[in-house]
Amino acid sequence: MRKHFITGLVILLPVAITIAVILFLINFFTKPFISFVSSIICTWNLFPNGLFFINQEHIIQYISQILILFMLFGAAVFLGMFARWFLLNSFFKVCDKILHKIPVVNTVYKTSQDIIKTVFSSDKNSFKQVVLVPFPRNGVYVLGLIARESPIACRTASGEELISVLIPTTPNPTTGFLLMFKKEEIIFVDIKTEEAVKYIVSCGLILPEHSRPQ
Repeated sequence: MRKHFITGLVILLPVAITIAVILFLINFFTKPFISFVSSIICTWNLFPNGLFFINQEHIIQYISQILILFMLFGAAVFLGMFARWFLLNSFFKVCDKILHKIPVVNTVYKTSQDIIKTVFSSDKNSFKQVVLVPFPRNGVYVLGLIARESPIACRTASGEELISVLIPTTPNPTTGFLLMFKKEEIIFVDIKTEEAVKYIVSCGLILPEHSRPQ
């Protein structure tokens, strides 16, 4: 009998201690808010006659504690997300400052950063307009993509309005020539950028949709 009693205690005591700790933590976290939440729930008049053997007062208390725990969980998640975002943001800022101070690396990093910001942020119309320009001589035309206006120093030195045009090479359009043309030298064509790139990559085999022969 004594052995059975000790075995039962060994099984029950951890369970009882766990339940006691959980109830203590629930009361600890919900006690500061229980009166406020309970007063709000009382206005809903839930279960006026109780539920089974539980009276209305205890039901309101249990519902209040559940709601408080959900709200605390949500607040903890939000706080954790904010802390992680703040720490990550601080980490990226520190890395950015370090990369800007390393010789040679800072030149490549800053140049890449400026290009990405320019392409994806400042000018949404860059490389969207397909044009025909004379290259490598008059009477010979190639497809190009308008980048944007030429630098002020170049326009001032030439005394003319110039437009920067990217001329991709065939069959690798990631390389090419960046040339500046007068506006009257540029012929605007009604071709989508994607179609123009396909035409260049295929060495002229894939024609733009609306220009294919019937």
